[in-house]
Amino acid sequence: MLKAFLNSFRIPDLRNKILFTLFIITLYRFGSHIPVPVVDTRVLQNQASSGGFLDFINLFSGGGLNRFSVFSLGIMPYITSSIIMQLLTVVIPKLQQWQDQGEAGVKRINQATRYVTVVLALLQSTGLVFLFHSGQNNIPDLFPAGTFKPANVLLIVLTMTAGTALIMWLGELITQRGVGNAMSILIFTSVISRLPFEGSAILRAGGWGKFIVVLLIGFGIIVAVVYMDQGQRKVPVQYAKRVVG
Repeated sequence: MLKAFLNSFRIPDLRNKILFTLFIITLYRFGSHIPVPVVDTRVLQNQASSGGFLDFINLFSGGGLNRFSVFSLGIMPYITSSIIMQLLTVVIPKLQQWQDQGEAGVKRINQATRYVTVVLALLQSTGLVFLFHSGQNNIPDLFPAGTFKPANVLLIVLTMTAGTALIMWLGELITQRGVGNAMSILIFTSVISRLPFEGSAILRAGGWGKFIVVLLIGFGIIVAVVYMDQGQRKVPVQYAKRVVG
C-alpha cells in the first residue's frame, strides 16, 4: 500500500491532485484555529468539555467549536442541507424533475443545496451565539461585559456563516481539482485531528491499560470495516441453454 502511494507521486497529474488536496486540507485546518472577533476564547479553552450535542458539533468541526473559530460550524450545515434536499426530492415534483434531467438538473439541486446551507448556517450560528451568552448548562459566557450588542452579534453570525460558505467552496475545489469525495475528506480530517487530544485524555483518565484496549478496539473496527468492504462472494450463475431448430 505504501509503495502504491509513493508510486502515485510519479504520475504528474495524480501528484498535482494529491498536493492540491493536501493544500486545501491545510487551509481548512488553519481556519479552524482563527477565532471570531469580540468573544473571549480563553474562557472556553479553560472550561472542560460540556458534552452532548456541542461535543458532536466540535468533532465535525475539527475542534473549531472549542476555539469558537470561523469554522466552528464545520460541514454540519452542508450535511444537513444535503439530507433535506434528498428528502424534498421525493416530496416536491419540481425537484424530482430536476433530478431526472441529468447533469443540468443535478447542478440546479446542488445550487439549491448551497442556498439552504447558508440559511442553516445563519440559524445555527445565531443559536450558538445566544447559547454561549446564556451561561446555562455549564456553558461559559464568551462575551466580555458590555460587548453583547446587536452589531457584534451580527458580525459574529456573518463571520461564521461566511466560514461555512468558504468550507463549501473548498470542498468543491477538492471535488473539481483534487482527489476523492470532498466532504468525506473534510469529515475524515476533522475526526483525525481530534485523535491526539482524545487519546491523551483517555491516557490521563485510565492509564496505559485502558489506552491500549481502546487502541486495539479501534484497530479491530478498522480491520473489520476494510474486510467487509473488500469482501466478495462468487455465486455461480447457470443460464438456460438455447435450443435452435
